[in-house]
Amino acid sequence: MVVHQHGRRRRRTGRVAEAALAVGLALALAAIGGCGVAGGTGTGTDTGPRTGGGGDDRAARDAVRAVRGAADALTATGSAQTRTAMEMATGGTRVTIRGEGGVDFRKRMGRLLVMLPADVTGKPEHRPITELLVPGALYMKNRGAGVPDDKWVRLDTASLADGNLVTGGATDPIAAAELLRAARDVTYVGETEVGGAKVRHYRGTTDIGQAARTASPGIKGALEAAAKGFSKDSVPFDAYLDEEGRLRQVRHRFTYVRNGLIDVSSTTLLYGFGTPVNVVLPPSGDIYAGKIAE
Repeated sequence: MVVHQHGRRRRRTGRVAEAALAVGLALALAAIGGCGVAGGTGTGTDTGPRTGGGGDDRAARDAVRAVRGAADALTATGSAQTRTAMEMATGGTRVTIRGEGGVDFRKRMGRLLVMLPADVTGKPEHRPITELLVPGALYMKNRGAGVPDDKWVRLDTASLADGNLVTGGATDPIAAAELLRAARDVTYVGETEVGGAKVRHYRGTTDIGQAARTASPGIKGALEAAAKGFSKDSVPFDAYLDEEGRLRQVRHRFTYVRNGLIDVSSTTLLYGFGTPVNVVLPPSGDIYAGKIAE
């Protein structure tokens, strides 16, 4: 997927959304300019027998059905803890932004703490960005870039050109699962382990536009925005499902154009199923309404 940079004028909400993209892209580019930070979530090594794309039609249909059903399996489970890693690469250098928190798949809400690479601020330690994920919106605290420390920034995800697939420095775990509803060309790779759990590894591509048409109401607007913002809908993925059909880990690979070509690998790890997730939205008086420096 390639995002075109549009030249049309934006209202202030558009400028705020564009400034927020710095969390996921421009800040990472600043770190890339200084040095590389390698990393990932550490997926398991496939140990089971591998099958290529030449299996019979029934096996192919079963693989597609299993992956497309992963989002519903998570909704049935209720909630989970999550760790995320968004790795960006350009010019042979890599930077990783990490997150950790919890997601309620029934309420379509979540809370993440997102850690930027130290090189972004020039300091060995800095406060994480707190992100609240709710239907139609992304809240961020400790955003920086001219925002007071005690204020939140609120963004409408439908106003973001990427639908918050990369803006927040972590793909919304709910969106990551919903993208799989449009999985196609899926092949079964083999059995492996993720976080100590036995899983089945599937590989394929998904279509953002199709996923938007089949997505749950709370995420539909964001995916519709992403379908319009990216010039290509096709996204390669690797998905790992446990014996109950729940998504344990998924990695999506995006390509973004911003001052050059940026390869983005976004990984979402899910564990601790059933752990309660408490998301409390900030009062309106705590939401920053001023201009955000880019």
